[in-house]
Amino acid sequence: MSYRVPVEDIRFALKQLADLDGVLALPGFEEFSPDLIDAVLEENARFVEQEIAPLNQSGDTQPPQWKDGHVTASPGFKAAFEAFAAGGWQGLQHDPELGGQGLPKLIGAVTSENINAASLAFSLCPLLTDGVIEALTLVGSDEQKERYLPALMEGRWTGTMNLTEPQAGSDLAQVKARAVPQDDGSYRVYGQKIFITYGEHDMAENIVHLVLARTPDAPAGVKGISLFIVPKFLAKQDGSLGERNDVWCASLEHKLGIHASPTAVLLFGADKGEVGEGAIGYLVGQENRGLEYMFIMMNAARYAVGIQGIAVAERALQQATAYAHDRVQGAALDSDSRAAVSIAHHPDVQRMLLQMRGLTEGARALAYYAASAADKARHHPDEQQRKHYKTLYEFLVPVIKGFGTEMSQEVTYLGMQVHGGMGFIEETGAAQHYRDARILTIYEGTTAIQANDFIGRKILRDGGQQAQALGALVQETVEQLITQAKAGGKHARALELIAQRLEAGIEAVKLSATFTLTQAQHAFSPVFLGSVPFLLLTGNVLSGWQLARAALVAAVALEQGDDEFLQRKLATAVFYASHILPRADALALAVADGELLAPYTTAENVK
Repeated sequence: MSYRVPVEDIRFALKQLADLDGVLALPGFEEFSPDLIDAVLEENARFVEQEIAPLNQSGDTQPPQWKDGHVTASPGFKAAFEAFAAGGWQGLQHDPELGGQGLPKLIGAVTSENINAASLAFSLCPLLTDGVIEALTLVGSDEQKERYLPALMEGRWTGTMNLTEPQAGSDLAQVKARAVPQDDGSYRVYGQKIFITYGEHDMAENIVHLVLARTPDAPAGVKGISLFIVPKFLAKQDGSLGERNDVWCASLEHKLGIHASPTAVLLFGADKGEVGEGAIGYLVGQENRGLEYMFIMMNAARYAVGIQGIAVAERALQQATAYAHDRVQGAALDSDSRAAVSIAHHPDVQRMLLQMRGLTEGARALAYYAASAADKARHHPDEQQRKHYKTLYEFLVPVIKGFGTEMSQEVTYLGMQVHGGMGFIEETGAAQHYRDARILTIYEGTTAIQANDFIGRKILRDGGQQAQALGALVQETVEQLITQAKAGGKHARALELIAQRLEAGIEAVKLSATFTLTQAQHAFSPVFLGSVPFLLLTGNVLSGWQLARAALVAAVALEQGDDEFLQRKLATAVFYASHILPRADALALAVADGELLAPYTTAENVK
C-alpha cells in the first residue's frame, strides 16, 4: 500500500500538545509563521510520499552491492538522495550562520518521522549526517566548520560515526584504533570499525567519518579516546575534493532488515586490505575527550532512533488498517445477518488496531513534547528556563529512544498479526516493517543502555527531582480530567476512566522511584535489574499522559459537534487507558521486587 503522512494527527500533536505557537514565539524563530510551517509540512509530505516511499520495498529486495571496496546504492536511492539534498532537507534544523535553515527541532522531528516512515533504510544516511553536523557545530574548530559543514548541510557530503570494533561493542574502553600524530598537525589513523551505517556508498561526493581512536600516549580506558575527522576524500581549503584517503570498505553486513542501508566494515590505513600509510585524520577538540564529544552525536542519534520507532510503527499501522478494512472474512458478532464483513468489524482486530494506534500516537506526542523542550532549552530568553527545559529534554531522550523503539516491536508484530497468514508472506510488506524495526532497540545503545542512562544519569543524579516535577504535571492533567468529568457530558465516564488509570500510573512511577533511590544507597544490582521495566513504565505513563491531554481537547470539542478525527482520538485515549496503562502496575512490581530477585538472577542461574 502507499504511505500517507498522518498530517491531521501531526498537526494536532504540534498545536495541542507540543506548544508549536510557544516555540515559534521564541527568539530566533520569529521569521517562521504558522503558514510557513504548514507549507514546509505539506511539501515534506509530498516529497516523502512521492520520492522516498516507493523505494521502501524495492530497496528491501535489491540491497546495495559491494565490489572491490566500492558500494553501489539500491536502485533509485542515489537520485532520491540528490532530490533530498536539492530540497534543502538536510540543513532544515541547523544553524543558519553555518549554512542551515534554522527551523525548530520540533519541525525537524516531524520531517524526520515522515522520511523514516517512508523508508527506514534510506533515512539512516541523513540521520547520521545530522549527528556529524551537530557534533562539529558544537566542538569543531572554526576551520573544520568552514570546511565541512556547508557541504554536509547541502547534502553534497554525508557523515558517519565510527565507534564499534570487533572486540569493542558497548564497552568502548576496549577501542584499539590508533591515531599517530604527524608533523603537519594531522594524524594517521589505523584500525578496523564495524557496523558503520552508510560507511561506503555512491549517493554523495564524499563521506565524512567521525572516528574514535587512541593516540600513542593516551591513558587506558575511555579517558584515552580521541575523536577524529577522517574523510573518504581529503577536503581542500576551498571545499573541493582532494585525493582519496586510506579508508576502505572491506565488506557489507548481511542483515535481518533495513537491507537497503549499507552497513560497512571499514579499514583505516589498510589500503584495500594491505598495510597502508594510514588514513589522514584531524583531531576534533582536545585529545582524550573523544567519548565526551561523540556523546553529542549519540544523543542526537538516540532521539532520532526513537523517532524511527514511531515512524515504522505508523507505517505498519497504516498498512494493517487498510488491510483490515479490505479483507472480508466472517460475519459480524451481535448481528442477525450472516453476511461476510471486513475483519475491521471483529472485536479482536479492533483491539489490535487500537493498541497499535495508541502506542504510536502516544509515543509521537511524547517525542514532539520533548522536541519542543529542546527548542526552549536553546532559545528561551530566560536562563533559568533554558536550564529547566534542557534538564527535561535530557531526561526524556532515553525514554523516547527506549520506549519508542520497544513499542515499535509490538506495533509491527501486531501489524503482521492483523494480516494473518498473509502477514508472513513477504509480498504484502508487513513482514518488512517487523524485520526493519528489530534493529531499533539495539543500535545507538540497546534498551538496557538507555535504561542505565535513565537510572544512573537521570533518576539517581538529581535524586528523582525531574521525575517528581513531571509527575506533578501529570497529576495536573488528572485533576483537569476529573473536573471535566464532573461537569457531565456524553464522555464523562471515559474521562473518569482515563483519570483513574493515569493516576495509578503516577503511583507506579513513584513506587519505582522510591525503590530505586532507596536501594541504590546499598546495592546497584537490584536497581539495574529493574532498570528496563522502570524505563518502559515511564514511557508507558508519559505517553498515556499525552493521550489524556488529547482526550481532554477532544471531549470538550465533541460536546459542540461530531468530528471523525477527534472521535478516533478520544477512542484511542480511552483504549490506551484501559488496555495499556495498567501495564504500569506490573512493571512497577517488577522494579520493586529487585532486592528479592537479585540473589536468584545470577550468572549461574541463567546457564
